[in-house]
Amino acid sequence: MKARNFGFGQGMALAGICLLGQGNFLWAGSGPLSKGVLGEPAIVAAPQKKAWQLGDPITFMDGKITLDLQERLRLELRNNTFDFNDSLNGPQDDTFLLQRVRLGLQFKPAAWMKFYVQGQDTRELFSEDRPDTPFVRGSEGDNTFNLRQAYGEFGDFKEFPVVVKVGRQELNYGDERLIGTFDWSNFSRTFDGGKISWQPRAKTTVDFFAGSVVHMEGYEPLDGDHVWEFNESDWSREQFAGVYATDKEGLVDFQQTEAYFLYRNKDTNDPNYRLTTASPNTFAYDINQENYTVGFRVVSTDPKKLAGWDYAADFAYQFGLGGLPGTGAGGRGLQTGLAESAFAGHVAGGYNFVSVTGKPRVGLDYALASGDEDPFDNKSESFMNLFPTNHKFYGYMDLFAWKNMHDLSYNAQAKPLEKLTLRFDHHFFWLYTNEDAWYRANAITAVRPLNATARNADTFVGHEVDLTATYAFTKWMNVLVGYSHFFSGAYVKQTSPTGADDDADFFYLQTSFKF
Repeated sequence: MKARNFGFGQGMALAGICLLGQGNFLWAGSGPLSKGVLGEPAIVAAPQKKAWQLGDPITFMDGKITLDLQERLRLELRNNTFDFNDSLNGPQDDTFLLQRVRLGLQFKPAAWMKFYVQGQDTRELFSEDRPDTPFVRGSEGDNTFNLRQAYGEFGDFKEFPVVVKVGRQELNYGDERLIGTFDWSNFSRTFDGGKISWQPRAKTTVDFFAGSVVHMEGYEPLDGDHVWEFNESDWSREQFAGVYATDKEGLVDFQQTEAYFLYRNKDTNDPNYRLTTASPNTFAYDINQENYTVGFRVVSTDPKKLAGWDYAADFAYQFGLGGLPGTGAGGRGLQTGLAESAFAGHVAGGYNFVSVTGKPRVGLDYALASGDEDPFDNKSESFMNLFPTNHKFYGYMDLFAWKNMHDLSYNAQAKPLEKLTLRFDHHFFWLYTNEDAWYRANAITAVRPLNATARNADTFVGHEVDLTATYAFTKWMNVLVGYSHFFSGAYVKQTSPTGADDDADFFYLQTSFKF
């Protein structure tokens, strides 16, 4: 295993330095006096300033400068989540530690002006077999301290209905099924670009944005071991733009309503990540496409207004040019530039026991996304998942994307203690069509080859149980623990190489610190 810097101690030491540098001042006095004893104006005592506490923002210059620090550690244990084979111990069947440190600095000289810069360092530790290169064989890899965000924001909705944000930034819309930061990933996701937000009225905002996604450079073996590279976007090869309108309780007083029109143009399969110098095969991070996505989303905002009930619904239609990465005997090679017509949808509902201790909730969800039903024509019906946070929706083992799938699930959640949240999810998965592949959460990697056997297999892939518990020890520290089990279904068994139809397991323990 290559030597790596752990970074946690250094991060906490830096936090300590910052804390020591923050002065605390307490002013005496019970309150202002209108006049002195001889009638002259009295000296008015300044109001008491609250003493700084751990977890409060670290500020300087009367709040104009704010320093933030985040440290996250996640231990993962995976078994069979890639090969579904107990008899093999592949590089993904491993135990490893993911570490992420973020350091940010905000300068806000005026209410209408803000500048922010944030660096990030990510490492995958104690893994002997998984590659250091990001995205290869499911690896997170290493991405040493790099620029994650750097933007300027200009405007104040209280004074003027337009705010402009320019630079490297996050884009999060809706519940992140199509556009999200994907913060579960050690890297997460940002864009280089700009955004204009228009607020025609208090509860309605329309965003116009254009950007290019930032790619993790990592350490590619053919480029030399552990050579630092700047994470970059490539406007000449990839553009993402859109209009996203959000109305919260303006049109309907118990509902948030959203509508959007999105454009993505990616004219190559770059960036490609290489496995080893001995085996210089490349792995495409994504395939080329030029498409348009139009859709809407509605979600209830307050279960108390609906007698405890809540709901959500999404629908998206996609057209333009798409691509299909099918492989395997009897299948197709990479096909791009196909005429695309695809769709995806989601509906959910639940009941909240708002007057019961622990506020338990039970719910039912259903998501589907179209797949390509004819592999030999010149068009694609396979929905392109764009830039999602799929981890939150289709099972925590990340075996599915919003692409060629049906996902029916039920769930339950409760807070038996003020700081403890428990959640249970049970998903049942089918392929929309077995003429298209079963895609992992990145919406690119096919779990099984798309061959004649797969096309004749049952479409039921399996079901997954997810158990999670979150405990917020303090406002600056929380712990997340989870266990997931995937029960292999008919599709896995019928498309299996010998012995590759076993169940899979996933356990994780995550601790987050945020200052």
